[in-house]
Amino acid sequence: MIEIRQAKIEDAVGVSSLLMTNSSERGGALYGDWSIDVVTKWITSGALIAIAVDGSKLVGVLFTSEKAQASAAPVVAMLRVWPGTADAYIYGPICIDEAARGQGVLDSLFAYVAARLPGREAILFIKANNTRSLQAHARLGMRQVANFELGGEVFIVLSDKNADRS
Repeated sequence: MIEIRQAKIEDAVGVSSLLMTNSSERGGALYGDWSIDVVTKWITSGALIAIAVDGSKLVGVLFTSEKAQASAAPVVAMLRVWPGTADAYIYGPICIDEAARGQGVLDSLFAYVAARLPGREAILFIKANNTRSLQAHARLGMRQVANFELGGEVFIVLSDKNADRS
């Protein structure tokens, strides 16, 4: 059975490993530095970071952050084209272990975060060619609200504002 909970400092190695395995440098869709040090700083900062654990195996992670903390180029570009509501938060990155995809982990992580940030708009971006992630997030009720280009790549901005969370 999969347990969803807040990430703890002892989860940093597993979270870093999952993210690095799915990084753009290794053919995945995640950008950025996801070293153990960076993940540890995120966890100790008090950010809401939800993880999915199946037994002793980490199978998913969903980061959130406040808009005021935005510094990564894609996040800043996203906020330029869609700042969201005043209390909107940045959703992502999210990463599901390949073996756990399609098993409801995304839904569970999103529900966990939405329950802890009730009524707040989640905003995120996904590369336009990542159709699987776009479809999975549309299934959650997220809608395309804008797009932007960065480094020759097109990104789709999604929001859960007005999404049916029933």
